[in-house]
Amino acid sequence: MDALSLVALVAVSAVIAGAARRTPVPAPLLLVAAGLAASYVPGVPDYTLDPHIVLPLVLPPLLHTAALESSYLDLRANLRPVALLSVGYVLFATLAVGYLAHLMVPDLPLTAALVLGAVIAPPDAVAATAIARRLGLPGRITTILQGESLVNDATAITAYKVALAAAVGEGIGWAGGLAEFAVAALGGIGVGLVLMVPIHWLRRSLREPLLQNTLSLLIPFVAYAAAERVHASGVLAVVVVALYLGHRSWQVDFATRLQEEAVWKMVAFVLETSVFALIGLQLPHVVRELGTYGTGEAILYAAGVFVAVVVVRFVWVLPATYLPRALSRRVREREPGVGLASPVIVGWAGMRGVVSLAIAFSIPVAGAGEAFPARNLVLFLTFTTVIGTLVVQGLTLPPLIRALKLPGRDPRAETLAEAQAQSEASRAAEQRLEELLADERNALPQPLADRLRTVLERRRNAVWERLGAANPVTGESADDTYRRLARAMIESEREVFVRLRDERRIDDEMMRTLLRRLDLEEAAAYREAADG
Repeated sequence: MDALSLVALVAVSAVIAGAARRTPVPAPLLLVAAGLAASYVPGVPDYTLDPHIVLPLVLPPLLHTAALESSYLDLRANLRPVALLSVGYVLFATLAVGYLAHLMVPDLPLTAALVLGAVIAPPDAVAATAIARRLGLPGRITTILQGESLVNDATAITAYKVALAAAVGEGIGWAGGLAEFAVAALGGIGVGLVLMVPIHWLRRSLREPLLQNTLSLLIPFVAYAAAERVHASGVLAVVVVALYLGHRSWQVDFATRLQEEAVWKMVAFVLETSVFALIGLQLPHVVRELGTYGTGEAILYAAGVFVAVVVVRFVWVLPATYLPRALSRRVREREPGVGLASPVIVGWAGMRGVVSLAIAFSIPVAGAGEAFPARNLVLFLTFTTVIGTLVVQGLTLPPLIRALKLPGRDPRAETLAEAQAQSEASRAAEQRLEELLADERNALPQPLADRLRTVLERRRNAVWERLGAANPVTGESADDTYRRLARAMIESEREVFVRLRDERRIDDEMMRTLLRRLDLEEAAAYREAADG
């Protein structure tokens, strides 16, 4: 793939993702559909998915971003369902789907079928979080889906390595497989624990913005590479480090947080959109590689495997939801009551993604022992399963949620909690301000001291105003109007600075300095509006 093709992929994917925001269709589905349609357009380059790029270069930053936005406390509170899905379900799906594929597909050895099972076992982190955010699912379901998608790739990759060794004649027994799994899991967690504290210290110590952003971009790749170097799970190392950094992000300088958030949002957007488009663009390559299998025959097998994947997830999710509650009084007392709607949503939200395709493409044509059997068919079945789950489950998930009448988030209750938290924080800040002003070393002219009190008061009242009556003419709260007028004033100042530069009354360097000051003020106003 040349540079122009790569730029075209990123640009077109970004345009489609932007257009998706104006439609009811989630961006991942629209991108996959566009990729499928473009794959047979004359002149479109051959975009072949390279596992040596996706796994070490694309997966770490996506996992890092998802983990940074996750809550360590929420994940810890839901550790049991997350572990049952990210470890238990993936291993169960590897065995169950693999065995069912072995029964359905003639001449497909059990070892090769288990490789297929491991490849398509993990739901996709990007698809799960993207659709969960879009649908506004309840917090606990979103936490469980996010937690599952953060860890399940590590389980699937390890299970794949064990099954692949058996399939190509590098005999590995159950004991060896369990030992390899334990080494990968514990090693990945260990590497993450070793790295997280020094990386966080370094983030707090750096003061140069360029170095801070460079370190931020390097963190997931360093964690992944360090773990893989010692044959541990790079996925788990990335997740452990990112969860720690996200949990401690309040200790980092505010400017660093703002810069990192902007940088990672851009990186995640580019990677997510490109990845989903790449999934659709794999169609010609996968079909060409079918070899001796007829298209109709392969589609029949694909339908069977898709059904198996969907059914096996429900076979695991429903008992995993209710059995612990039935067997343990402690679980019943600690966790809220669970009806049928929540496990049905979790069971149906099992979309597969690019990690499954990347693992499948990494299957060697021949191993140290012998050639991998039915490699072409495994690639095709992986592709159709990914497409099938993204399209069928992704499109039907929103109406399913509406049909089950699953309660969403309560904006008014969240705003009330936010207002109470802000009020408590403002009282503490007000007390601290008066203590500081009482010290003669902090003497300020009265107008400046009053300005500090005014800013604090406005911040305390801003959230409460969102609960109150709106302006009858504009529909805005007083705080919304304040921010709009502040931005209008900033725009007027910006126009004056540009005019003064054009008249050569100030130079460009001074104009950039003045504009940057205004940009920071406008960014603060915009952020307040977005948070509101």
